[in-house]
Amino acid sequence: MKVTPIKEAEPGKRGRKASKETRQHQLIEATIDSLAKRGYSETTMADVADGAGLSRGIVNFHFESKEKLLVATLQYMSEEYAVHWRNALAKGGDDPARQLASVVAADFDRAICNKRKLAAWCAFWGEAKSRPTYQSLCGARDEDYQNVIIDICTALKSSGDYDFDPISAALALSAMLEGLWLRLLMGTENVTRATAYAAACDHLVSVFPKHFSREELRARKIA
Repeated sequence: MKVTPIKEAEPGKRGRKASKETRQHQLIEATIDSLAKRGYSETTMADVADGAGLSRGIVNFHFESKEKLLVATLQYMSEEYAVHWRNALAKGGDDPARQLASVVAADFDRAICNKRKLAAWCAFWGEAKSRPTYQSLCGARDEDYQNVIIDICTALKSSGDYDFDPISAALALSAMLEGLWLRLLMGTENVTRATAYAAACDHLVSVFPKHFSREELRARKIA
């Protein structure tokens, strides 16, 4: 089920359409809350209804089943993240170094990087291997992201005359960012968004020393 963004409704349908989209959004946000609090297997339609302050019949009307609700929630989160990193990429203009710095910093913005959403992501990650629908839903977007990072690494290698494989460098960068998200969720070693971002900056400096300095990167403010 595709959950469309709330937008201007057609004349004569404004109230009904806005209500439907608003209800779907409420239920998805309540699902994220429940995933963060209870985990995947313990989340129920009743929990979501109670969390949204709506009747269970409303949940069934909009999503029919727990699986459809969870698929819609994953799609919502995946689309939100894709829009977020692409906006960050655009802020970097045509400069690959600025693009990469912007995309990495965006991973630690509060709107995306908070324990509630990180916990929901981890809940889905734990189910992805056994649920092909989840893999196919996020696979294309993950591939788009990875290809962009590979292209940036390729450009930086060329301009900096580095000796690394761009595909391996992009994979290592993605794994590092996902690992920092996991440490933030687990509270490992008292990691905060600021210290996690500082670690990411150090990684960029170590891999691309001709393009980044620690002071310059750490001076960037994360939202």
